[in-house]
Amino acid sequence: MVFLRMNTSVDIKLPADLAAELEAKYFWWVSVGSVPRSDARILAQAMDLASFEDIRRLETIVGVEALADFMHNAEPGWISERSWELWRGRLEFATCRPIPQRPPRRVFDAAKL
Repeated sequence: MVFLRMNTSVDIKLPADLAAELEAKYFWWVSVGSVPRSDARILAQAMDLASFEDIRRLETIVGVEALADFMHNAEPGWISERSWELWRGRLEFATCRPIPQRPPRRVFDAAKL
């Protein structure tokens, strides 16, 4: 069995106050271990569960280009298909850049690539 991950080279840095607010709002479980959650993980969770108000804030604060870059390098399983479609439509319109139609998925069998 082979486990392949996407290239997650996007280095997203959220303003500390926004990251803290989104983490408190969209993570209801305690972080495992002593390593804090990454800004990328916080952003992905917020994008998956965001209210319309938070969607607009992310577009304004993070920027549509950075959000589109983030979607191109998203981790499998972080953004649901429903949220992916919402963001894909908004960001394709705002940036005029194509975004994959489906969120990334985990691949456990190299033969299925």
